[in-house]
Amino acid sequence: MLSYIVPFLILILVVVFIHEYGHYYFARKYGVGVTDFSIGFGKELFGWNDKHGTRWKVCAIPLGGYVKFFGDRNVYSQADHEEILEKYNEEERDKLFILKPLYQRVLIVFGGPLANFLLALAIFFCIYTFVGKDFTPAVISEVQKDSPAMIGGLKNQDIILEIDGNEVKSIMEVSKYITMSTSDFIDFKVKRSYDELILKVKPNIVEGEDGLGNKINKRMVGIKLSAYNDKINHVKLGPAQALYHAANEVYFVSVSSLKYIGGMIMGKADTSQLGGPIRIAKISGQVATFGVLAFISMMAYISISLGLINLFPIPMLDGGHLMFYAFEKVLGRPLSQKTQEGFFRIGLFLLISLMFFTTFNDLKDLGLFR
Repeated sequence: MLSYIVPFLILILVVVFIHEYGHYYFARKYGVGVTDFSIGFGKELFGWNDKHGTRWKVCAIPLGGYVKFFGDRNVYSQADHEEILEKYNEEERDKLFILKPLYQRVLIVFGGPLANFLLALAIFFCIYTFVGKDFTPAVISEVQKDSPAMIGGLKNQDIILEIDGNEVKSIMEVSKYITMSTSDFIDFKVKRSYDELILKVKPNIVEGEDGLGNKINKRMVGIKLSAYNDKINHVKLGPAQALYHAANEVYFVSVSSLKYIGGMIMGKADTSQLGGPIRIAKISGQVATFGVLAFISMMAYISISLGLINLFPIPMLDGGHLMFYAFEKVLGRPLSQKTQEGFFRIGLFLLISLMFFTTFNDLKDLGLFR
């Protein structure tokens, strides 16, 4: 159990700290008073006060965190200006979040997700710079008989150039692009002799196991791969190349995640793969056994997911508050307190529903439900 809990806590503490620090950084930059910087919820386990009057603390329930601003009663509402102006003197008003210009409030709220994307970018950049990136071209060494690949027209010695429009720069990317595909057919662009062909392959969905032994529904096309000319091309990149490929990876994961979520909404994607804290804890423990590199790579992917989810236009998430600011910009005034409260109730219902759904999937994954 400890082998799962310890890596999970490290992962969550780092990713959540970075997210909340993004909010904190922009709040301090624009003179907003910060009274609390908390990792976790509930009872405080330990903490300290800094010279700016911020209480930095770690709490008992490590499933998130928050930054609390000075005068925070409903930090994202601007519907009660008159009451606020009467309560605070001029010096204190300068520290109030809700009295800041719209663009500053947007940046403070957006700072959390932005920090998550920058963390992932930094991790990929360091991996590509100090460890290297694989650029071995993917060659099909075997097409299984009567497989989707054979039916679709793939052949031995085809060099895979693209999958669903994504350039295949490495043999390692083939499985990733097939797994992340959500459409009924996967488009393969291959080089055959001197010709380039685009072939459509309809994958089979089969029950299998991932590299960690967890049961998943896998998209299988029925091919085996080998390195081009049997040579592995693994190189350390210079700063400019590393930054380019790191940014490309963050972009790909973000777009693929949005396509997957869109597929779930349309009823096309496999919802059984959607997990919550229990599954993350299990997988983080499993990945940690493969070493530090695998673990920090997973941290990058989790950080992207956290940043992306927080940008969804759901009240109670950062994206919900950004949605309110968009209304404020268009209308020239904030939404009424009653309207905001109605949105927050909807957001709470959606988040609780998602929590129950992911927890049910987690418990199924543990074999407690069938």
